[in-house]
Formats: sequence, C-alpha cells, structure tokens
Amino acid sequence: MASSTPSLAVSGGTVFPAAVGAEPRRSPPVSVAVVDKNASYGKNMQATENGGLEAPLRPLDVREAMDMLTEGKTVQSAMYVPLLHRSIETGSLSSARALHGHMVKTGTNADMFVATSLVNVYMRCRASEDAHRLFDEMPEKNVVTWTAVITGYTLNSQPVLALEVFVEMLELGKYPSHYTLGAMLNACSTSYNTDLGMQVHGYAIKYGADSVTSIGNSLCRLYARSGSLESALRAFWSIPEKNVITWTTMISASAEDENYVELGLSLFLSMLMEGVMPNEFTLTSVMSLCGTRLDLNLGKQVQAFCFKIGCETNLPVKNSTMYLYLRKNETEEAMRLFEQMEDVSIITWNAMISGYAQIMDSAKDDLHARSRGFQALTIFRDLKRSAMKPDLFTFSSILSVCSTMMALEQGYSQHGQPQEAIKLFEDMKLAGVRPNEITFVSVLSACSYAGLVEEAERYFDMMKNEYRIEPVVDHYGCIIDMFVRLGRLEDAFSFIKRTGFELNEAIWSSLVAGCRSHGNMELAFYAADKLLELKPKGIETYVLLLNMYISTERWQDVSRVRKLMKQEDVGILRDRSWITIKDKVYFFRANDRTHPRAAELYQLLENLLDKAKAIGYEPYQNAELSDCEDDEKPAAGSLKHHSERLAVALGLLQTPPGATVRVTKNISMCRDCHSSIKLFSLLANREIIVRDSKRLHKFKDGRCSCGDFGALL
Repeated sequence: MASSTPSLAVSGGTVFPAAVGAEPRRSPPVSVAVVDKNASYGKNMQATENGGLEAPLRPLDVREAMDMLTEGKTVQSAMYVPLLHRSIETGSLSSARALHGHMVKTGTNADMFVATSLVNVYMRCRASEDAHRLFDEMPEKNVVTWTAVITGYTLNSQPVLALEVFVEMLELGKYPSHYTLGAMLNACSTSYNTDLGMQVHGYAIKYGADSVTSIGNSLCRLYARSGSLESALRAFWSIPEKNVITWTTMISASAEDENYVELGLSLFLSMLMEGVMPNEFTLTSVMSLCGTRLDLNLGKQVQAFCFKIGCETNLPVKNSTMYLYLRKNETEEAMRLFEQMEDVSIITWNAMISGYAQIMDSAKDDLHARSRGFQALTIFRDLKRSAMKPDLFTFSSILSVCSTMMALEQGYSQHGQPQEAIKLFEDMKLAGVRPNEITFVSVLSACSYAGLVEEAERYFDMMKNEYRIEPVVDHYGCIIDMFVRLGRLEDAFSFIKRTGFELNEAIWSSLVAGCRSHGNMELAFYAADKLLELKPKGIETYVLLLNMYISTERWQDVSRVRKLMKQEDVGILRDRSWITIKDKVYFFRANDRTHPRAAELYQLLENLLDKAKAIGYEPYQNAELSDCEDDEKPAAGSLKHHSERLAVALGLLQTPPGATVRVTKNISMCRDCHSSIKLFSLLANREIIVRDSKRLHKFKDGRCSCGDFGALL
C-alpha cells in the first residue's frame, strides 16, 4: 500500500477515525451497496400527455425510458436507472456520458440516488477518473455512494485508491455497511495488504459484522491469498451460515497449496454432507485437487458428478478434467476431451502443452519423453495457427519442452529468422520489459547468424553500459562466432585480445573449425595449440583435432593428440542418431545393419553418393577411434556410413515425397557427412534437418543453414 494511505488501528479499545464524534454504541447502518434494480423501477413516475405525473402501472423497459427522455417529457430522476443499467450491461461509456449530460441539463444530477448510480456505471465502464470527479462534486453522499467508489476501484485493479477512499470515509465519521467492509477486505486481498485487512477484521468484530456470511467469505479470501490458510480456516469455521461461495473459497485455497490437498477434499465432502450444492468453480478446484493428488479414480467420480448437475460443459471444469488425464499419462483420453471442445481458451491450450511438458519430465525413457515433446510442439503449432495468441505461460511451457528436446527447431535466432528475433527484442524493450543476460545471448546469437556486426556490437555495449550486465562466456562466444562465420578471423582474435576474455574449450573448438573451414590453417593450428593447453575433457574436441591433423598429414600432432587422449582417458566416441516416423523412433549406429531394410538403405546411399561425386562431392578423411589405436598413419577414408546418413536414408525411403526429413544426432556432424547430406537435399529435392549436439542444420537445395560452419569434426 502507498505510504500516503493512513494506517488504522484497532487494539486496546482504540477506535477507527470514523468513530470520532459518533455515538460509541451506535451500530453501523446496514444499507446495501448496490441498487436493487426491481425496487428502483417501482419509484418511477410516468409522464402524462399534458406533462403531469402519475404512478406507473408497470416497470419501464429501456426503450420506453429512452423515448421519454428524447421526447423531453417531465420525468422522475429514477427514470434514468434502467438506462444506466443498460450502460453497464453493454459497457458503453459513451452512453453513460450522454445520460450524464442529460441529467445535468434537467438538473437531476443533484439527486443523490441517481448520481450514485452514475458513479457505479462509470466505475463499471472502467472510467474511474470520471467516477471520482462526479463523486467529489456530489453535495451529499451516503454509504452506498462511498461503497460504490471503493468497490469500483477494487474492480479496476486500483486497490490502493480504494483503501484511501475508505480511510477518508472513516475520518469524516461515516459508518461503513457490511457491503463496504466486504469491498474493503477485497481491496486488501487484491493489494495483499494483510495488515490493513486485519484491522478491518477487527472493526468488523467490534460491530458484530464478522458473523455475516459475505464478510466471512471476504476474510477467508484475504487470509488465503496472503498464505495464512490457518487464519482463513478460523474465519471459515466462525461463519454460522456458510454458502457455496464460503466452501468454494476454502476448497480453492486448499487446491493452491500441495500441503492442504487432503483438507480440500475433506471440505468438499463436508460441503456435500451439509447439503450445499457445489458450482462449477467448486468442481474445478476439486478436480485440481485430484490432479495434485494424481487420483484418477476420484477424478472420474467428480467428472460423473459434473454430468449429474449439468456443468460438464463448463470450460474451467473441462480444462481441469483434461489436465488430470494428462497428469496421469492418459493422453488419449485428454486429447479426446480437447478435440471435442467447441470453445477453448488460452488456458485450455496451456493445460495441454504444460501437461505434455510434465509428462516429458517423468517419462520412463528418452523415447517416451521425445514422443510427448513432439505432441506438445504440435499443439503449440496448432495454437499459433488459431485465432488465439500464446501468453507468457505458453512460452514458459514450450521453452521447457524445447530445452528438453534440445530445442528442435523452435527459438528464432538459430533457425533462419534472426530478423524476427531482433524485432521481438526491440518490441520487448518498447513494452518496458527489462532484458536479462539470457535475452542478450539470444539477440547476439541472432546477430551472429545474420552477420549483423554493427548491431551485435551495439547490443553488446548496451548490455554492459545501459543494463549493467557483465558479459559471460555465451555473450563473448556469440561475437566470436559472428566474426568467424563472416571469415573475419583477424577481427575475432582482435576481439579476444581487446576484451582479455579467457576462452573455454567450446569457443576454441569453434575457432579451430572456423579457421579450418575458411582455409586459414595458420590460425587453425594456433587455436588448436591453445585448445590443447586446456587439456580438454570432451572426446569430440580430440576428434576435431585429429581430423584436422590427419587431413593436413601432420602425423606428429596426430601422435600428440592420441597420447593426450590416453592420458586424459576420454573414452570412445559413440555415434548415435535417431529418426521418428509415424510416432515410431528408429535408432542407428555407425555402419548399422540391424534395420530390416538395411540393404535398401545402403543401396540408396551408394546411389546418392555416386550422383553427388558427379557434381563435385569429395569424401573427407576422418579419424576412426577404437580401443587399439596406435601412432601409425591410419588407413585412408572414414567410416563407411556414420549414423546420421543411415537415418537420413531411412527418412527418404519411408516418408512421402516432399516431406521434411528430421534426424537427431548425439554428437557433432563430421565434415564428410555434412558435405554429402547437403548434396542429398539437392538430389532428392527434400529439406533435411539434422540436430546434432552443437546446433541445428537445415539442408535445402544443396545448402545448409549453418553456412558450412557447424561441421566441427
């Protein structure tokens, strides 16, 4: 709460400022805070043809009231009430202002009853400034007027202003009604001002209002939102007449805390035994409790109860039911419910995506995890194609999925859409969202892929100077990666020297591969020496160096690397790839012949390689690692077929013509496979996507999205 709002104290007989000058034993009025529509109509007077007034024979509808106003007939002030109610129903601020103007013209704006109704309309139409201006101009105000303003500010997410109005009301010696106290407690709950809420609670106890059901409900809500469920329970048990809102408030509070799951279910049972009929909000919370408890049997009973009382079509109920099925890994039933929904909300989409994300985390093996991840990504794709837009919760869930699946092809910066990534970053800044160090990694990565040197340097400086974020290895890596991609190797090394940054194994490996790719072997050997000084731990790093030294016939260096490999005991490089076709995953090792169609796969690869050679393909000589390596010159040629080539071949054989082939590999691609698969994409007229341990490669029309920079081995 803002520091300008006065505090209230109720202790040791101290009374609120409102009690100053008032009769100490006087009970607060119990006037209602909202106008009773039917009662107000009874006050209307209809005008006769000669301008006189007579009592109405029946209530006026909106059209009749408007006709009388437009015809300029003499009317009672209450004639405006149906029209004001209509403004609330339609949310029409313009019609409310037009009525206000008409009231001023006829002088009925001085009527406290109508002016209070207009204050309420302005608040409901989210014109709180207009409402307060009218409120300040009113010569006379009653408790209904004050309550309308307090309630309005709370509804408009301005609880601090509601609290200030309440304090002003008390200081003027006005007595709040039960409705006022309820509105105040809601404002305290919305602003998480538990301290002031407790003082209002004390005021309610002092005047015996705490036993009123609506006040008790508000107290339960206040304490539950503040995390004090025990205080909420005390308020709950002190309510003599509990209604469905009372029970639902406590059941919902229990559903939000895993430690109170059993309490929530016990309260639901007690509610039924008390003969209180639950509503859709109650059942939504109970279904959430079943989900937290992972109790599918109880969930099905609740679902049957929903059918019994006719709320099974309620969207929140369906969302909770669907989410429970997902939590229990009943994906077919969850998908059936999802597909049957005619109306869905973003909460529905989020429930499906986050449900599959949680299944991934608890999957019994990687195959099941990846399968669920693909389903989550498919749902996300369908969401983007729908009329709805993802929200922050959607992106949080889908990023979790992508992280688990090595981000197959969802972040902008790494997948051919760097300009979109940069635009998104600028939009985020305009929206007032402060970027963090991870955000800058993404935007610098986008600049690297797009070759935007000036932009990258500007964002790098912005991160340090404007946002005071100290660069870490990933930020430096993006800048170095960008220079190497562009072939500006001297600039890359100049940047390293200028910043004084100590490079790690990953960045030196990248420099080796980049310098080798651009044909600057002098710098490649320099980077390799620096890399070996670190005594790298990753076996891929040693394979990268071995391949470079073998291809340049530097046998002493080959011997040096192999000796270091034995000293560091880095083990053997295990080459594995997999491809998913029609929800079935196929695994391959290098030179794998276990697949039933192995003969066809090898024949297809031989045909493709022959055609590739005719248009310029030249095999690279790579190192073969085994348990019996020696320092002798290795045999020429690489393994016949690495695992990703076999997986790609199966994709070409078993997917429809024109379909994208998607393969995942556990280590980096070698230069030979990278070079050959580029040409396979041209020869087969297919897009081929290979996600290795370092990056994603999109092969199309004989080119790769990595610009030939991503093949490290």
